[in-house]
Amino acid sequence: MPDHGKLAPETLNAQALRQIDAGTGGLTPAIFPSTTYVRDQDDYALLDPQHSYGRDENPGFVVAEQVLARLEGGEAGLLFSSGMSAAMAIIQSLKPGDRVVAPRIMYWGLRKWLIAFCDQWGLTLDLFDPADPDALVRSVERGQTRLLWMESPCNPTWDVIDIAAAADIAHGVGATLVVDSTVATPVLTQPIRHGADLVVHSATKYLNGHCDVVAGAVVTARRDGLWEDICHVRLHGGAILGTFEAWLLQRGMRTLFLRVHKASESALAIARHFEGHPALRSVLYPGLPGHPGHEIAKRQMDGGFGGMLSLRVNGDAERALDIVKRCSVFTRATSLGGVESLIEHRYSIEGEGSPIPQDLVRLSIGIEAVEDLIADLEQALA
Repeated sequence: MPDHGKLAPETLNAQALRQIDAGTGGLTPAIFPSTTYVRDQDDYALLDPQHSYGRDENPGFVVAEQVLARLEGGEAGLLFSSGMSAAMAIIQSLKPGDRVVAPRIMYWGLRKWLIAFCDQWGLTLDLFDPADPDALVRSVERGQTRLLWMESPCNPTWDVIDIAAAADIAHGVGATLVVDSTVATPVLTQPIRHGADLVVHSATKYLNGHCDVVAGAVVTARRDGLWEDICHVRLHGGAILGTFEAWLLQRGMRTLFLRVHKASESALAIARHFEGHPALRSVLYPGLPGHPGHEIAKRQMDGGFGGMLSLRVNGDAERALDIVKRCSVFTRATSLGGVESLIEHRYSIEGEGSPIPQDLVRLSIGIEAVEDLIADLEQALA
């Protein structure tokens, strides 16, 4: 067996930590549909103490959890039935009276739920402007903040928050730093290595990469009390993946590096091509030198700047929607991180009260020929 400590992350990921099936020699991990497990007839002990009931654990989860934890440099990982259920398990591990700080620009579904849940749960929520470097410091109050939540880059304006600086701020007041790294993926950023305590993924997106699984994941830097609480929430809440979905997820993860690098290369080419385009107000992409977070992104993103970018058009929401409607290579759909390139008008999705500019069009770049994507956008902008 090779020394895993000396192998590159790409190798470990492609081979799924080389977890060959011990019973059959099968190269591909098996699917485990059983919901319950046999006990010994003599002493009634479980034949395998780690498995007793499907809601507690399933051997089909292990491959994806271990691979992701290894890629993130974490101590352990947990799969969930969705990215939202993964995020909710963390927040539900807090206690009434705790204070949560999060960016105003973030995944809208979580922001909407956070506002409602914190009010119901007796938590204090403070939303800061990720584009203002001093806003985070002002939002964190010593002795009160329990959890600092952040995205980097922030969806869909792609503001870049300095993870190491955020970790110092959070830990300085005794708070836990959680980083939603769905967009960066462990291919480009490992938040734990920059000081994060927990990393969250909507595994539906890049980790799976094929728009055929809804899943979430949390990776921890250490097995502490909060981690045990998160495990408790999943165990008793039952927010687990189906066994086939877990199998699809680990299969999709094997091509993660190839897909993310291709999408990142194409996104950078598109951003460079359309920067300064007369039909656009701006191109929002951290890989452009003129982006306010470019220097931070260079420090904490290794090998690319991600496959997501946004265009702010010259005009209003109607003009932005018209551009979306005129695309034919880009698919008009919500979500991100798949092999297909997607386009959407975010304000129409989020609705009234959204902080997202109405002239913003969000692009998720897939693995198609970049010249086809550029040509599609050119004709839509004409």
